[in-house]
Formats: sequence, structure tokens, C-alpha cells
Amino acid sequence: MGGKACIRGMRVTVGMVVGQIGAGHSIDEVLADYPYLEREDIMQALRYAAWRAEEREVMLATA
Repeated sequence: MGGKACIRGMRVTVGMVVGQIGAGHSIDEVLADYPYLEREDIMQALRYAAWRAEEREVMLATA
């Protein structure tokens, strides 16, 4: 998937799941659209997205 974070090695990206939730779809709607996902998959995707949003890059001085 081009280096994008995926759900349990499936061809479903974290961005797709988070995007669906952000667009107003409920967890139950996402699960109905993607029956091979589990509720915990969606929760892990949201936790991962939150962690990435808090991540900071620190520029190192060059010698």
C-alpha cells in the first residue's frame, strides 16, 4: 500500500478508516461496509492516528 499504515496487514489503510470516521460514519457503519474488520481494528487505527498527530520532528544541527 505504498508504505501507508495498514490494518493487520490487510489492504485497508489507517487513513481510510480514520477518514470514514471523520466524514461522519459510525463505527458500526464502517464495520458493515468492511465486514472483515473488527471493532478493535478501528479503535487501533484511531489510537495510531492520534499518536501520529502528537508526533514531533526535531531537526538536528548539521556538523
